Amino acid sequence: MNRVRAFLKEYPAISIVIGFQFFRLLLLPFMGLMPQDAYYHFYGENLALSYFDHPGMIGYILRVFTSVFGKTVFVVKFADFFITSLTLLSFYKLASYFLSKQKQLNAIVLLSSTVCISILSINSTPDVPLLLFWTLSLIGLYKAVFENNKGYWILGGIAMGLAFDSKYTALLLQIGLLAFLAFSNKHRKLLLSPWLWASLIISVLVTFPIWYWNYQNDFASFLFQSSDRTGSISKFEIKPRYFFGAVGHQIFLLLPILLASFFTLLYKHIKKTLTKFKLPSDKTLFLLAFFIPTFLGFFLLTPIYWVKLNWMMPSYISGVILASMYISKKLVRSQVYISAAIHLLVSLQVFFYLVPIKSDDTWVGWKELVVATEKLQEEYPNTFVFSDDGYKTTACMTFFTTQKIYAQNIIGKPALQFDYIGDDLTKLNGKNALFIISDKRYKSNAKRGEHPKELEHYFSSITELNPIIIEINGKETRKFWVYVCENYSYSKD
Repeated sequence: MNRVRAFLKEYPAISIVIGFQFFRLLLLPFMGLMPQDAYYHFYGENLALSYFDHPGMIGYILRVFTSVFGKTVFVVKFADFFITSLTLLSFYKLASYFLSKQKQLNAIVLLSSTVCISILSINSTPDVPLLLFWTLSLIGLYKAVFENNKGYWILGGIAMGLAFDSKYTALLLQIGLLAFLAFSNKHRKLLLSPWLWASLIISVLVTFPIWYWNYQNDFASFLFQSSDRTGSISKFEIKPRYFFGAVGHQIFLLLPILLASFFTLLYKHIKKTLTKFKLPSDKTLFLLAFFIPTFLGFFLLTPIYWVKLNWMMPSYISGVILASMYISKKLVRSQVYISAAIHLLVSLQVFFYLVPIKSDDTWVGWKELVVATEKLQEEYPNTFVFSDDGYKTTACMTFFTTQKIYAQNIIGKPALQFDYIGDDLTKLNGKNALFIISDKRYKSNAKRGEHPKELEHYFSSITELNPIIIEINGKETRKFWVYVCENYSYSKD
C-alpha cells in the first residue's frame, strides 16, 4: 500500500486518471438502461456471424459478460467500463512510443478526462470495442514498421480485422497504413513487403464472418450503411446547422481545449507541408495517417451531411498523442478542471434527473414501462406487444421481460436486426396486440386522439387507451401512448 501511495504521489497524472475512472465506476450502479445497451445486448442474445446495422463485436462482449456475471444493467455497463479501461491502458502504452514520460502522462490525462471516454464507459456502442482494437492495431503496426518486428505484422492484421468486426469505419486503418507507407520516404519500400500484404490479407480473413453474413443476406448491412449516405452526400446541399452541430458535439466530447489543439496541429502540419513542401518526421506522419482521414475527412463532410458524434472517435487515439507534443501543462490542468466540472454536473443529472430528456435516448423509465404494460396485459390478456420507433422501445422492453416484444415489422416497416431473427409473423394472425409508442415531446397527460394510419392495414380495429405515465423521483417524466389493436392480419406477400 505504501508503494502505491508513493507511486501516485510521484505521478499525480496517474492519480487523475484513476480518479476519473473511479468516478465512472461509481456511476454505474445508478445508471439505468440505455436503448443502445438493450439493442446490442439483443445482438448477444441472438448470436449471428454479423448483424444488419453493425458487426457483432459489442454483442459478443455483452453476451460473455452477462453469461458469466448475470443479466443485469450493471453487468452490461461494467462490460463497457472494462473494455474502455483496457483501451486507456493500451493508449498509455502506445503513447510511450512517441512521447517523453511527462508528455505521455499528459496524453493519458487528456484522453481519460474527455466526455468521450465517459460515454464509452457507461453506454454500449460498437465504438467501445472499436477504440480498443484500433489502439491495439496501432501498437502492432508501429512495432512492425519501426522496430522491424515481423511477428507484429500478423498481430496488427488480427487487430485490424477485429476492429472491422467492431465497426465498418475500421477500414480507415488499412487506408491509413497504406497512406503512411506511400508518403514515407524511409518506409515506402515496405509496400512491396510480403509481410505487409500478409497483414492485410489476415485482416480480411478475420472479417470473414461479416462478409459471409452479408452474402447470405443480399449484402443488406453493406447496402444499409452505404446507399442512403452516399445518396445524401451526392446531393451536395450546404446545411450550416450540420457543421455547427458537429462542432458542438466535438466540443462536448473532447472539451474546448483538446478540440482547439486538434485544429491547431492540423493547421501547423498542413501549412508546413503546403508552404515548405516538407513532410513531418516518420513517427509524426504515422500518427497523422490515422488521424487526418478520420477526423478531418469526416469534418469536411459536415457542411453537407449529418456526421454522427461518434464517427470521429477513432481519430482521438492518435490525435491526443499529436496534441500532447505541443500542449502545455497549464492547458492540461485547465482541461482537467473543465472536465471535472462537467462530470460533476453529469453526476447530478444521473442521481437526480434534474433536466427531463425530450428523447428516447434516456436511461430512465424503461423498466417501469414494462411493469405498467404487463399490468395492462392482465386487463387485455393474450395480447402481444409491439412498438414503432426504430429499435429503442422494443429493445429496452425485451431486456426487462421474458415475453417476446415486437418491432415495427409488425406493420410492414423495416426493423433493423429485428427483421433478421427468423420471426414468422403469420403465426400472430388473428391475435390482438398492445401498441406502445413514446411521446418524445411530453407536455400533457392527454390522449393522442389519433392513431398511425399504418395500423389500419393490419388490424380490424384500433382503440386508444389512457397513456402510461412514468414517474421518476416523484415527477411525471415520461409518457407512452397505448393502443389496443384487434385481429392482426399479416401476409408474407
